[in-house]
Amino acid sequence: MAERPVHENIRELSDSLTALSEAVLRNFLLAIDVLQSLDNDKAWQVKNSDREIDEAEIQLESQCLSFLALQQPVAKDFRTIVAIMKINDNLERIGDLSVHIVERLPEIGSGLQRAYDFDSMGIKVGEMVKKAVDAFAYKDEALARQINQLEEEIDLMHRLIFKKAMASMKEPSADIDQLIAVLSISRYLERIADHATKIAREVVYLVTGEKGREKDSAYDKLLNSLVN
Repeated sequence: MAERPVHENIRELSDSLTALSEAVLRNFLLAIDVLQSLDNDKAWQVKNSDREIDEAEIQLESQCLSFLALQQPVAKDFRTIVAIMKINDNLERIGDLSVHIVERLPEIGSGLQRAYDFDSMGIKVGEMVKKAVDAFAYKDEALARQINQLEEEIDLMHRLIFKKAMASMKEPSADIDQLIAVLSISRYLERIADHATKIAREVVYLVTGEKGREKDSAYDKLLNSLVN
């Protein structure tokens, strides 16, 4: 990697991240499909695809670290690699959470799934993930900034589901295990929305250099040690 021009290496890393983000989005949307259909075959596809996503994430992280170790990137290039690594990490977590969603589905029935309106929440979270993916692919700051408003809507949906489930747990006939699964799925969707928001912040950082990012993270400390 070191013998190639810096801009070619960065373009290759960006292309790899775009391909990974598209795979993560496809797998999440398939998980949402499973949330609606309770299809076991599709649930298996989600789990199987996540293994490939994990491998791609590890490979991309390794390539980024090699680039930083072998190059002396200027500020703009360094910012790009930082953003790629952070987005890569968030995508991997979205992939894992997609698997967690389908793993909890056998614990709830179709009636309970409809009663808690996971369809609407899943579609809204899918919209957030797609906007975050597109914002990176097109380096679209304005699109990235739209995601904060969507996150507030997801937070509200999660709070409503939480209150409804907790109220149901007080009923004598309540199936506590099923209701815990409901809370878990809602929490997974809320966390995916949170990761989409973090990706959007990284896009803003990448485009503008504006540090609306988490400070002193493990990645930041590692990257600083490589360039200082």
